[in-house]
Amino acid sequence: MNNHNDKNTALKSIYDDVMLPNYAPADFIPDRAQGSRVWDKNNKEYIDLGGGIAVNSLGHSNPILIKALNDQANKLWHTSNYISNEPAISLAKKLTELTFAEKVYFSNSGSEANEAAIKMARKFHHDRGENRDEIIAFENSFHGRSILNISLGGSEIHKQGFEPLLSGIKHAKYNDIKSVENLISNKTAAVIIEPVQGEAGVHEANKDFLKSLRDLCNETGTLLIMDEVQSGIGRMGYLYGYIKYEIEPDILTSAKGLGGGIPIGATLTKNDIASSLSTGTHGSTFGGNPMACAVSNKIIEIVSDPGFLIEVQKKEELMMNLLSEINSETKTFSDLRSSGLWICCDIKDLDAFELLDRCYENGLILVTAGNKALRFAPALNISEDDINEGLGNLTKALNQI
Repeated sequence: MNNHNDKNTALKSIYDDVMLPNYAPADFIPDRAQGSRVWDKNNKEYIDLGGGIAVNSLGHSNPILIKALNDQANKLWHTSNYISNEPAISLAKKLTELTFAEKVYFSNSGSEANEAAIKMARKFHHDRGENRDEIIAFENSFHGRSILNISLGGSEIHKQGFEPLLSGIKHAKYNDIKSVENLISNKTAAVIIEPVQGEAGVHEANKDFLKSLRDLCNETGTLLIMDEVQSGIGRMGYLYGYIKYEIEPDILTSAKGLGGGIPIGATLTKNDIASSLSTGTHGSTFGGNPMACAVSNKIIEIVSDPGFLIEVQKKEELMMNLLSEINSETKTFSDLRSSGLWICCDIKDLDAFELLDRCYENGLILVTAGNKALRFAPALNISEDDINEGLGNLTKALNQI
């Protein structure tokens, strides 16, 4: 295309001038989107199988969500938490009815939801007169980008240059109960774990391991926090991943798909733990925003339907079968893993970021997991036609390598 008429290039040049360099975004700039299709500023079309990193749970510009947002925008935008609002109350009621939880705290992101969870766990023990402030997290985990959350996380790259990190955090080996037993003590306030390590490449927790972890926490009086920021809201084919494992956490964190693209986070827990965050001990200016909660109410209504969740599992099977066929032809992947509509392909020889650029060129949006894996986290309501076309674009990209 003539660069003079290339709107993507013009906008990307401005981006490079005015934005911090902590991201390395694609060279195209989206202009509009519908469902699982995106059009850039030059009107090129893409199939979105990345889902904004598991955020766009019901796709782009979903008419049901647009109506919920517009209806609420015409009534009430913001109150602060000196005054409650009906959408937040309704959403909290839904979440407590559908999960193990009895109380909900709303924030704006997964990082904030995890901050609240850790504060709550420490305060819970403090209020009981127990000197327990240590947290056990896991190697290769990801919990967000705040100082607390990179301290919890397992990535050394995320930590470099941001020291000193928070003290009192230890790291066990994922799916290794012995390593947890070796670290847990009467100083441990909580264990925080993802049921699936998504940023590490969609690695599921073993069911026996999670059950043993739940038992160990019960025996030692330790709280079990499940970070379901990415795994929750139907992503695994269950409303929340803990349901698949037939255990209950003490605290659960949620975000990403909960808002379908509107920023919202939530921390869920039981009454006895919730009481530790008494009036004034924690807060959020925008948490529980009426517009975010109005949208999230509709998402929960749709995603919690058992028939909808069964369809997620069927689409997982379809995508895995198609990816296996692609791999049989191209011999590109060394392993394929899935947990609902959350899929990772380990790449044998290619650099994932170079392959991602090739996918963009062929009209496909994905995300990576490091430089040796591709991740798929499409809209949960994606059509089979869009799955087929998107993976067809992947085949084109692979055949050009």
